[in-house]
Order: sequence, then structure tokens, then C-alpha cells
Amino acid sequence: MSSLADSEKKLLLQIARRALVAGVERRAPDDAAQDAGLRWPGGAFVTITRAGRLRGCIGQLPSGVAIIDVVAYCARAVASDDPRFPRVTPGELAEIEIEISALSPLSDINPEAIEPGKHGLFVSNGARRGILLPQVAVQFRWNGIRLLEATCEKAGLPRDAWKNPATRVQAFTAEVFAEAEFREA
Repeated sequence: MSSLADSEKKLLLQIARRALVAGVERRAPDDAAQDAGLRWPGGAFVTITRAGRLRGCIGQLPSGVAIIDVVAYCARAVASDDPRFPRVTPGELAEIEIEISALSPLSDINPEAIEPGKHGLFVSNGARRGILLPQVAVQFRWNGIRLLEATCEKAGLPRDAWKNPATRVQAFTAEVFAEAEFREA
């Protein structure tokens, strides 16, 4: 994944905002912009906060789907599909902040090579899967092994499941940007 230009970040944030509003209002989403520069395949997570507190996070790993369509889907879904939170209400929309994490492709990684704040992790063993974004390790001041343990737990596996040869550990990086970065001062 190459670095996104500010204009691409702004467009993705606009798409996310429109999709979130459509999801909250329970209406059909607008078609994502047909910007050729954003038609490359990619993965992304859309995180929403309210008053600085997590209000929802939905994502999709890199696949053959265009990044712009992934962002639109995740932003719409975060309004109602994060099982940790109730549905976002229309009255909350003005207070919701959107953050997007555009993901690099996944690659296998050795536990000692995990860099907190740089790497997000995807752990899988059979049908169990867990993912944590790079910013989670920074938020909780975790080292690489603690991030790995937490990702195993998120997958519903024991903390030390990463030591099992049947467990696959993959890393990714994320380009993280938010609406607040582009507000007029």
C-alpha cells in the first residue's frame, strides 16, 4: 500500500461520513465515488468515537474489493453492526468523529519482530480469528508480546496460542487518518 495523498484521505473520510449517515438513517447508501485512484484493492477499518470514547469499529482485511467500497461498507456497518455498542442514533451524528485505518497487505511475522505502534496483528487458528490495529498497542502501552497475547484472546484462543504451530500470526501496517486532521482552523 502506498501512502495516500491528502485529497484521497479527505475523499475517503467524506465517503465514510455519507455512508455512516445513510446507515443511521436506514436509507440506501450513495454509490461510492468512482475515483479511479481509489479503485485499488485494500482493507480498512472505520472507527467512530463520541466525546473521545470508542463508539464502534468495523473493518475488512485486504481482499479484491476496492478500498473506497470497503470504507463505504464499513462506515455504514459501524452504525449498527458492532455488537459491543447499541445502534448509533441520529442525535449522535454531530458528535461522532470518524477515523480510518487503511491496511497494508498481511504478511507472516515472527513474534520477536512485532513492533508496537507499527504492526497490527491478525491471528488465526482453524475457524478462530482475531485482529487488533497498530494503534491499540500504543493506547494500552503494550509491548509486542502483550499485543500478540491480546490478539489471541480476541480470537477466543488462549493467550499463548501463538506458540502453537497451528496458529498463524500475520502483521500489517495501517495508515491512520481522521476527520479532525482536515478541519479548518
